[in-house]
Amino acid sequence: MISSYVRNGHFRECLNCLNEMLSTVDVKPDFYTFPPVLKACNNIIDGVRIHCWASKLGLEWDVFVAASLVHMYCRFQSSGVAFRIFKDMPYRDMGCWNAMISGFCQNGNATEALSLLDEMRLEGIKMDTVTIAVVLPICAQLGDIVHGLPIHLYVIKHGLELDVFVSNALINMYARFGELRHAQKVFDDMMVVRDLVSWNSLIAAYEQNNVPEKALKYFQEMMINGIQPDLLTLVSLASSIAQTKSFRCCRSVHGFVLRRSWIQEDVIMGNAVVDMYAKLGLIHCSRKVFDKIPIKDVVSWNSMITGYAQNGLASEAIEIYNMMKECDDIEPNQGTWVSILPAYAHLGALQEGTRTHGHVFKVALNLDVFVSTSLIDLYGKCGKLDEAMLLFHEVPRMSSVPWNAIISCHGIHGNGRVSLKLFNDMLNAGVKPDHVTFLSLLAACSHSGLVDEGKTYFHMMEQEFGITPVLKHYGCMVDLLARAGGLETAYQFIKNMPLQPDASVWGALLGACRVHGNVELGKLASDNLFEVDPENVGYYVVLSNIYANYGKWEEVNEVRSLARDKGLKKTPGWSSIDLNNKIEVFYTGNQSHPQCHEIYEELGILTAKIKTLGYTPDYTFVLQDVEDDEKEQILTSHSERLAIAYGILNTPPKSPLRIYKNLRVCGDCHNVTKLISKITEREIIVRDSNRFHHFKNGVCSCGDYW
Repeated sequence: MISSYVRNGHFRECLNCLNEMLSTVDVKPDFYTFPPVLKACNNIIDGVRIHCWASKLGLEWDVFVAASLVHMYCRFQSSGVAFRIFKDMPYRDMGCWNAMISGFCQNGNATEALSLLDEMRLEGIKMDTVTIAVVLPICAQLGDIVHGLPIHLYVIKHGLELDVFVSNALINMYARFGELRHAQKVFDDMMVVRDLVSWNSLIAAYEQNNVPEKALKYFQEMMINGIQPDLLTLVSLASSIAQTKSFRCCRSVHGFVLRRSWIQEDVIMGNAVVDMYAKLGLIHCSRKVFDKIPIKDVVSWNSMITGYAQNGLASEAIEIYNMMKECDDIEPNQGTWVSILPAYAHLGALQEGTRTHGHVFKVALNLDVFVSTSLIDLYGKCGKLDEAMLLFHEVPRMSSVPWNAIISCHGIHGNGRVSLKLFNDMLNAGVKPDHVTFLSLLAACSHSGLVDEGKTYFHMMEQEFGITPVLKHYGCMVDLLARAGGLETAYQFIKNMPLQPDASVWGALLGACRVHGNVELGKLASDNLFEVDPENVGYYVVLSNIYANYGKWEEVNEVRSLARDKGLKKTPGWSSIDLNNKIEVFYTGNQSHPQCHEIYEELGILTAKIKTLGYTPDYTFVLQDVEDDEKEQILTSHSERLAIAYGILNTPPKSPLRIYKNLRVCGDCHNVTKLISKITEREIIVRDSNRFHHFKNGVCSCGDYW
């Protein structure tokens, strides 16, 4: 009766049945009684009580009972107690060894599991299919190919490769090592014994190693073979579709999931669909699915926060995070911090970010490499380079991740030489650079005008480190060459590229054409941009600005009309300042702020003072065909000036100001901010869409090169 209850999942009835049995005087439990009962325990208190009964009846050291006790304690994260029972057992069979090795795995003690495996083999006990299926995932988790390959050899030697569990575990292990050729070979040799898990394992292998086309191919093959997908198949499929940017297929997957009500039944599937839509940029669809998940877990919230943050909607990401904090049953984890910190960095919300740093410190995640890297990025992007460097020196630096973050931080602050020195320090520390390292380096060279050095690193990445440049690297090189005035060189570089140029490449050329006033090449770049990315209003704005600078108002109207016909609207310029636990946002020409009158009055006083220092408004940065007095009024109402005046009014004299602007700082505002920093004796730190500008004593850290 006890065994039947357990087999059918009626665990409470099983325990009641045992209690009834123990209350009788005629019948006593034997060693057949305790294994199913221990499996039925819902908590460790029940488990300990039953352990006491087994001990009292002298059945504790029966091999089946002892193995069940090991299983039970491991299930409730008490692997230490389980291991003491295991060590004290007078006799251990294969099941006992497997139970303890599996228990260590369940409790995250992978190293101890492998040590126990070595001990088992030293005692002359051979691995069976269960041992292998348990141990191979540990090798994958630890990245331990030294243990993994001999186990595969053992499998072949003992003819165990036909066991479906063993083969599936081998596919997963090779996938984690990135050895897709070996994973494919194992799968191909499984012609007779393949099951749904085998197909899922291979599809996931290609998806996790960024080969989504092959993942989709094997999904189609699986369907042709009559294997019906399950929830895990669709999770891998959703991720693969997000990687291929297939908008048509994403609807098909969502429809398939809806017909089976999987979003309501399993939170994992709902999370996968949320993530898929977010990665495709369909954030409104992502939010709709998120709202329909009935019981959200921490991954649901993390996926939505990340989706908003990666689509440039930092405020919405923070809003979701604040909603998450109101849920009593949800605790933020590593994924939460890694998702929300970039959102704070994007908005320059230093105070909120610092508060989050405190939470991270409380839960002892401050030395986690991904969390600490996000914190380095936060402080770097909020203008606190010293704090970013302090954190960098505290965290483990065995991987390229923290190095990439600090190199990038110095790059956007215009400290190109420091970025290059950090790269050399990284190589001296034995850390291998990756494609992100070289992106950060090339961007740093671009911001500092280090053209020769940038060329050197571009060639070095492939010749010395075997990293093939992707479009982002080519975009950085075009930006480097064109920003330094080599527009024709940059154009020739694009023509000789082995890859089809994308929006990042042509966009870099167009931006430089605006800076250097090359109308002809700007038109050519914009024509290409309108083909590869016709929905991006920014390119229409830049081209119209180039025409406006030369007074070509007919062409300006043509470009603006073209954008209007496509239903595109210009992104309004805004600047923000974080004061007194509140982020104040100012739009260009803002008249609605409570301190509006005082702000414009302060700007009038500041403008009068800087004119005595020789300031003359530069009307080329006014992109409307209006009279000069109106042009000066337009320049005065630029969002960064409103934020600076607000900061001056609401902070102590000579204290630094930190301003964040969503667009590039215009040349006139750049000159004005230099002069304001001089007359107010303040350091004014401005982060625009490209980089940081540190204004102090009438000088900018960019050296007027941006």
